Amino acid sequence: MAVDELQAIIQRCQILEEADFKGEDFNLFQVAGQKCLEDGYAAQLLEVIQNEKNKVIIKNMGWNLISPLVRCIFMYKQEDDKREHCLRILDQLAQLCNPKELFLGLLEQIEQTSGDQVCQTVMLLLQPLQTVLLKLQNKKAYSVGLSLAMIMNQLTPLPVPYTKQQIQEDKLGLCQCCNAVVDFAKPFVNEVVKNMEKSSEYNDMELKEELIKFCMKSLKYPLLTAQLEQLEGIEEHPFRNFATEIIDILWNLGELIPLMFVHHKSKSPHWEDQEFADMERKNSADSLACLSYLIFVQHFSVECFPVVFSPSYLLLCNMTHIEVLLKRTEESILSKGLDLFESCLLRMEDNSLLHHYLEFRDFINVPQDLVKIMTLCPMEHMRKKSLNILQLFIDKFDTEGKYTLFRCLLKTSNHAGVEGYIIKNIKDQIHLASMKEYDNIWFTGHHLISLLDLVLSLPEGAETDLLQNSDRIMASLNLLRYLVIKDCESDNQTGVWTMLGKIEQNFLKPLRVGLNMSKAHYEAEIKNKKENRKEAQSSNTVCSLTVSGEKMQPMTTGMQLQVLHSALFTFDLIESVLARVEELIEVKTKAVMDENS
Repeated sequence: MAVDELQAIIQRCQILEEADFKGEDFNLFQVAGQKCLEDGYAAQLLEVIQNEKNKVIIKNMGWNLISPLVRCIFMYKQEDDKREHCLRILDQLAQLCNPKELFLGLLEQIEQTSGDQVCQTVMLLLQPLQTVLLKLQNKKAYSVGLSLAMIMNQLTPLPVPYTKQQIQEDKLGLCQCCNAVVDFAKPFVNEVVKNMEKSSEYNDMELKEELIKFCMKSLKYPLLTAQLEQLEGIEEHPFRNFATEIIDILWNLGELIPLMFVHHKSKSPHWEDQEFADMERKNSADSLACLSYLIFVQHFSVECFPVVFSPSYLLLCNMTHIEVLLKRTEESILSKGLDLFESCLLRMEDNSLLHHYLEFRDFINVPQDLVKIMTLCPMEHMRKKSLNILQLFIDKFDTEGKYTLFRCLLKTSNHAGVEGYIIKNIKDQIHLASMKEYDNIWFTGHHLISLLDLVLSLPEGAETDLLQNSDRIMASLNLLRYLVIKDCESDNQTGVWTMLGKIEQNFLKPLRVGLNMSKAHYEAEIKNKKENRKEAQSSNTVCSLTVSGEKMQPMTTGMQLQVLHSALFTFDLIESVLARVEELIEVKTKAVMDENS
C-alpha cells in the first residue's frame, strides 16, 4: 500500500540527520508520495506533511511532490474533497519547504506546462510562488524577475481575446490570469516603494528594474493586441483593469513620466548579439507605443500627467510611437496607431504646426505610412480613417509646412489616387492664397511655379499609362483650368502664364498624343473583340486574370468589352477637360493679344 511505503521511508529518514539524507532517500520519497496522490490518498499524505516530526524531511524533500501534485489537482473535479486536500498540501509545501528548492520546482512546473493548461497552471502556482519569493533573502530581485519573465513567456503564445464575446468567455483564462499576475507582483512593488520612501538615495535598483521589465512586457503582450475600448455589457473590462494596474506600478515606481519623455535619451544596454539587441529595441518600441496609446487615447492616469506640454511637443514625442504602430498590419495594433495620431492632432489648432517639424524623420515617414494604409490595407474603414487623418495632418501645418509636405508626398506616394488628392489640396491652398486676407507666399509666384513643375507633367510623357494615372491627370487638368480662369495673364499672380510654354510642352501636348494613341488602341481592341465574339461564345472562350498572384474569376468576352468601354469613357472624360483647358488658354491669350494690338 502506498501509504505504508511512505510511512516506512519517513520512519527511516526521521532517525537521520539532515546532512545524512542521500539521493536514494529523495527518490524513494518522491515515488511513494506520487503513488499516494495517484491512488487517492491525498488526505493521508497531508497528515504526514503536517506532522511536526516530519518537518525536516518535508523541508528537504517536499518540493519533489510539486509535479505529481499539480497533475492530481487538475485531474480531480472542483468540488472533490481530494482536490481540496491537494491544494492544502501545496499550501503546506510553500510554508515548509526549502525556499530555493521549491522556487526551482515551481518554475520548472510553469515552464513545462503548455496549451490549454498554461493559465490554469500559472494561477494555481502564483500564490505558493509568491510565498516562496517573499522568504528568499539572497538574489530576490533575480528570482522575482526570473519568475515574471517565465510566466510572461508562457502566456505570450496564447491568443488574446479581442471581441466582446471572446473576452466574456475567456476560454483559456488569459484575462483572469493577467490580473492574477499583477496581484502576484504587488508585494514586491510595495517593497520597492517602501524602500524608496525611506531613503531618497535608494540604491537597490535590481528589483525595481525587474518590475519595470515586467511592465514593459505586459504593455507589448497582451495590451498592445488587446481591445481596450469600453464595451457595453462588461462592467469590469479585464484588460482595462490590467492596463490600469500596470500604469499604476510604473507611476508608483516613479518611472511613468521618464518612460514617456526621456526614453530616447537613455542608453540602451550593450548586447554582443546584434540580432538580440535589435529584438530588444523593437520590443521596447512596441511597449512604449502601447503606453502612449493608453495615456493619450484611453486616458489612463491622465490626472497624474503634467499639463505644461504644448500640443506640438506632445505630437513630436508621440510620432516615433505612431510610426511603430502604423508599420504593423494587425487591425488591433494598426487602429491604435491611427487613434493615437488622431488624438494628438485634434489637440492642435489648424495652421499651428511649424514647418520646422518636417526636419524630423518621423514627420516624413508617418504620412508615407498613412499613404500605404490608404492604398494597400484590405480593411475599408482603415483606409478611410487614414485618409481623414492625412487631411487632418495637412491642416495642422503652416503654409510652408503644407508646401513642403505636398512636394514630399508627390515624389514618394507612387499612387495616382493619392497624387490626385494632394493636387486637389494644392488647388485649395492656391485659392486661399488668392484671397487678400491671407498672406501666403508659398502658393503664389516662384514657389508655386516650382510646385506646378511637379504637378503639370506626365511621368513618362506620351507613353504614360493614362488609365492608371487618370486620377492624377484629372486633378492636374482641373487645377490648370482653375488657374487659367482665376488668374488673368495681366496679373499672373500664380505665375502660370509665365510657364505656359513649358506646361504645353511637358503636359498638354504629350497628353493629347497619349490620348489619341490610347483611344486608338482600345477602339481597335473593342472592334477585335466584337468581331470574334460569336466564335468566343460558341467555344465558351474565357479570359483568366491574375491579381497579386491570386487567380480571379474568369472574364467572358462580354465582361472584357465592358472593361474596354469603361476605359474609353475615362479617356473621353480626360479629353473633354483637356479640350476645355486648351479653349480657355486660347481665348485668354487671344484677348490679351487683341488688347495689345
